[in-house]
Parts: sequence; structure tokens; C-alpha cells
Amino acid sequence: MFGRNAKSEIDSLIGISARIEGDLCFTGGLRIDGEVHGNVVAADGPDNVLIVSEHARIEGEVRCANLVVNGYIAGSVFASELLELQPKGRIIGDVHYKLLEMHGGATVTGKLTHQLTGEPVFHLAVAEASEA
Repeated sequence: MFGRNAKSEIDSLIGISARIEGDLCFTGGLRIDGEVHGNVVAADGPDNVLIVSEHARIEGEVRCANLVVNGYIAGSVFASELLELQPKGRIIGDVHYKLLEMHGGATVTGKLTHQLTGEPVFHLAVAEASEA
């Protein structure tokens, strides 16, 4: 990805045969190869990375700093730094991003909204409050 200063290591992995029912909160780097039926939310900070592999499926809202999508997301997406949509990436929902890199073949069914610098995209506390 162009000029990204994000953390490059993956701390956690959700394997291809795993299925999570419920919201998932993480810090650092997370790669999803399986399914998540719930929201996926990163802690505040510009170094969080979420990788959604071509086998992955997320049904819920996604909020993180840096997001690489080569799988399927059904829900709103908020990327406070960089969103990279790879060729097999599919998003069904509205997308909010600061920087966008979209490869040929990727699709978004929803509204694309560019977030201006300094404009807050999300806060973990807000996501946790909405669960109550």
C-alpha cells in the first residue's frame, strides 16, 4: 500500500474454519479468514490493521484505521486512515474513508464518503455505547 506507516505485523488470526457470533474488538493487527457475524472494531490509533482475506465474510459494521479487503463485508465500513479494496473485495454498505486504493474487480454497493483530515471517523467508546 502506498506510503502507509501502519503496523505490518499480524497479532491475531481468525482461521478459515472459525465462525464468530458477536462483536469483535481488537488492537494491533488482525487477519480474518473465517466468518464474523457482528461488528469488528479496532481500538483508537492509526496503527491498527485489519485484513479481510478472500475467504472471509463479515456481516456487521467494520471500524479501523487501516483496512485491506479481499473478501466480503455486509455492513458499513469506517477506515480512518487507508482502505484498500483488492480485486475480490466486496462491500455491501456505506464506506467512509480517508485514503482509498481500489483495484480492478473490487465492488462497493453503497455510498462512498471521503473523510476530511482531522474529521473523526469513529471512537471505540461510541461503538461500545451503542451495544448497550
